[in-house]
Amino acid sequence: MEARHFLKVTDLAKAEVETVLIAAASWKKQPLGSVLQGKTVALVFGKPSTRTRVSFSVGVYQLGGMPLALSEQELQMRRSESIEDTARVLSRYVDAIVIRTFAQRDVEDLAAHATVPVINALTDDDHPCQALTDVFTFRERFPDASGRKIVYLGDGNNVAASLAEACALTGIDICLSVPEGYDLPPGKMTEIQTLANANGTGFQVERDPTAAVAGASALYTDVWISMGQESDSAKVEALRPYQLNDDLLRRARPEAIALHCLPAHRGDEITDEVMDGPRSAVFDQAENRLHVQKALMSFLLEGDRR
Repeated sequence: MEARHFLKVTDLAKAEVETVLIAAASWKKQPLGSVLQGKTVALVFGKPSTRTRVSFSVGVYQLGGMPLALSEQELQMRRSESIEDTARVLSRYVDAIVIRTFAQRDVEDLAAHATVPVINALTDDDHPCQALTDVFTFRERFPDASGRKIVYLGDGNNVAASLAEACALTGIDICLSVPEGYDLPPGKMTEIQTLANANGTGFQVERDPTAAVAGASALYTDVWISMGQESDSAKVEALRPYQLNDDLLRRARPEAIALHCLPAHRGDEITDEVMDGPRSAVFDQAENRLHVQKALMSFLLEGDRR
């Protein structure tokens, strides 16, 4: 049977997303299992990681398997060996590959030549594991999630892209509140709009953050400055009005929650008052990476439906 890969949110059909999210709730209640008994999962990291590395490592172990963490610097990939040959070799040793790196094309090339499932744990273009977790966390707080709205505040980045896809696919309205010049690429915007139309989901871009958060059930943000962009002061100034603070949160629905994929630059994109406040779901969101990724691995490797 051909290996299933998860490189972007839409690699799963809507019904399959629902299956994974239901299984995640089950794994959260009963964390130990034997789905990966005797299996090894390679965790390949080209970027530093806290949540991704720990959650996948613990998840593989709790499912009965062995996590094998590898930095790209430890591998010969891209130096003396092609990505394609690395994929072929790893497929002979391990049962799945999780990769966190820079270029989406590298992950796609790895998957194209691997005979085991490949999971995208983050690229510059997409963060699909985070997006499934975001939907799971939102539904935990709001079981009546369909038709409710999440507002993403800040830069149109990989997190925003995958979040919008996941919301459009699962019936959660999504509003991207980003400044002019920081939108997602036009092709990605078209894909999200098409997905939203097909599922009857609301999707919009609103430049004014005050207007955007009206009626929202969650306000979501991410770091303004990614690794390698530390000197981009113009970007910081453009994003400053989009800070997730108490004033914006008060303008949302009374029960609205605050979300952040972490790590957070406190005082920039989010304030301490919001991050540590009673309406923050940020650390529940971080924990849920573990449960959702266990469900995803179970589904891709074993078709496990709990």
